[in-house]
Amino acid sequence: MLGIGLGGFVDGILLHQLLQWHHMLTSTDTDNIGVPYYPADTVHGLKMNTVWDGVFHTFTWVMVLVGLAMLYSRVQHSRGRVWASRALWGWVLAGWGVFNLVEGVIDHHILGIHHVRGGPNELAWDLGFLALGALLVVVGYLVQRGATFTDAVRERARA
Repeated sequence: MLGIGLGGFVDGILLHQLLQWHHMLTSTDTDNIGVPYYPADTVHGLKMNTVWDGVFHTFTWVMVLVGLAMLYSRVQHSRGRVWASRALWGWVLAGWGVFNLVEGVIDHHILGIHHVRGGPNELAWDLGFLALGALLVVVGYLVQRGATFTDAVRERARA
């Protein structure tokens, strides 16, 4: 959950706000579901895109809160195993990759409501986004796979 939320924040902050490559509805002139077109170069279009970017950021914020709640619950109610931090960071990377894969397939390909970067090479950018997602999942899995743990129950019993 943390990886999904944090990956969504990277997408929203970097691609939507800083680089301004796209917003949530910037490709609705060629979408697959008939959403009205909201071009980012008009006041009304930018207003609508900003609202939907806000809905997207709300979702990513909720995912971070859920991830923090899960992490806190795990720390509070340990079942004995306390994992090294590479488990956390590996799963965060994998979650970010899952975010890229799901969001990329749904928004870029199935719905077509926006693309990573519109224009003549938009398919290449969209496929690169998916490839990055797959790479993050693999790297995250490999990072967490080598994580060690301490058995907190045994450590308490020894003390």
